[in-house]
Amino acid sequence: MQLDPFVGLAILLTAALVGGMVAHRLRQPVILGYLVVGVIIGPNALSWISDQNMIQTVATVGVALLMFTLGLEISLSQFKQVGRVGLWGGLIQILATITLGTIFGFFLFKWSLPESILFGLIISLSSTSVCFKILTDRGELDSVHGRIMIAMLILQDVSVVVMMLIIPFLSGAATNLPIAAGLAIGKTVAFIAAAIVAGLWLLPWLMGKVGGVRSKELFLLTVLVLCLGAAAGTQIFGLSTVFGSFLIGLVLRRTRFIHQALAEITPLRDIFATLFFVSLGMLLDPQFVLQHWRLLLAIVASIIIIKTLVVYGVLRGFGYSGRIAILAGAGLFQIGEFGFILAQTGVEGQFASSDFYNIVIASAIITMLLTPLSMSLIFRLYQRLARIADGIVFKDTSVEPELSELKNGVIIAGYGRIGQSVAYGLKSAGIPYVVVDIDPARISEAQGCGGFCMFGDASNARVLSNLNLKSARALVVAFPDPLATITTVKTALEINPSLRIIVRAHRGREAEQLKQLGVKDLVSPEYEASFRFLKKIFSFSGMGKSEREQILDSLRDDQSMSYFEHSEEK
Repeated sequence: MQLDPFVGLAILLTAALVGGMVAHRLRQPVILGYLVVGVIIGPNALSWISDQNMIQTVATVGVALLMFTLGLEISLSQFKQVGRVGLWGGLIQILATITLGTIFGFFLFKWSLPESILFGLIISLSSTSVCFKILTDRGELDSVHGRIMIAMLILQDVSVVVMMLIIPFLSGAATNLPIAAGLAIGKTVAFIAAAIVAGLWLLPWLMGKVGGVRSKELFLLTVLVLCLGAAAGTQIFGLSTVFGSFLIGLVLRRTRFIHQALAEITPLRDIFATLFFVSLGMLLDPQFVLQHWRLLLAIVASIIIIKTLVVYGVLRGFGYSGRIAILAGAGLFQIGEFGFILAQTGVEGQFASSDFYNIVIASAIITMLLTPLSMSLIFRLYQRLARIADGIVFKDTSVEPELSELKNGVIIAGYGRIGQSVAYGLKSAGIPYVVVDIDPARISEAQGCGGFCMFGDASNARVLSNLNLKSARALVVAFPDPLATITTVKTALEINPSLRIIVRAHRGREAEQLKQLGVKDLVSPEYEASFRFLKKIFSFSGMGKSEREQILDSLRDDQSMSYFEHSEEK
């Protein structure tokens, strides 16, 4: 049924609302609701919307906006924190997955060699959109596994440029690889150089002129034009539209207009991202799934096994704990949206069949549906997995005797920005402390600043048992990862039920779980910042010191949990 585009857009938004609400009621990620409702209303089911051009346009805009805001929110310092695993680990992951995918396709599924290679290329890519959405919703974007996942995903998106070069050779349409590779590299370098030049001189001038008009509409329109213009520019260059959107966001981040740009574009991004996930679901053909369910089951299982084991092996090889490796593997096993483009290119090159294309589409949608479920399942089963996984990857034996003899010290679990500030304050006060973290780069920083430190998973009982918790003064849990936070608290209380624990918390659900465990000292950076604002306002309002302290104390007593309750609704 061919509908007016306005009516089709209204149906898409309504369906997304219904699917999201149902998923929320069932305590499932809203992405599941978007994907499922897309399958239902799509051209292969109820056929409420069959305009493929409109679906493709909405999906493209949604991906472009998602990647643009990702560029605005991800700083280069975060890539430095990830270290070698982001580049070399990501490269190993791509090459290993391509190799194993080709082997499975050729020997197990009996595809031709070109189709098998194409299968390897497709499954080496994960979905930046899905992972970014899940990590954001779960509050794990700044966690160790979250940073590693984002770094690997961005490298995968950049590698699409090289993959698009390989496909013509699979079909026999291209014969000169060096010339084609040189042209692609030249185009990429030229676009990056143009983006850097624009970021240094053109964008600050343009944004300043638009900002001077003091019109929110013009500012939003400028940001939107920059995002979509960069996506269109890379498409003209024969590069990935996602790469262009991310790059211009990364460049704009270096300007003073980043915060306003992010504030203005975020609501629009959320709408189109929702439509993007619905449009993905619309590509799935339920009848094809029913007819080939045995083959699809084998292919999906193979994809999950290959990608999970590869990511797990890479991270373990780079010295990360079993918990981080399991979480990253569970989050990256889906096929990315660029798999659709590669598969379509294979069909157009006449070396991949239409059945192969439908298999890729179905496998991608199924793995995307399973990803949030797997993350939720690991959250529930993590305590058992933590006992199976090797919690201690490395231990500095030179400081182990001192650690066991340390009395009345403070244990700092997590050496991020908050953990570093706490350690600096304790060092200044002459209070002994021990740092525990599973990020090798952060442990190196802690060792450089002096003090005791241990490379290990603080949520693992074997790690905490080496820290003499029974005689510790307090445990500070400063993880940004809710899963690690709750598990660490449970493990520490099993060792010492009377231990004083101070916990960083952000969300209402997390705070409520910690409260039920008996944690009384909950600290939210955002909540504490609001008190700093109030203190400054009261100080220049002529209010007496005793009156200021009385009001702030009453607010802390009466509303200590209200922030978390309200933040959960946002």
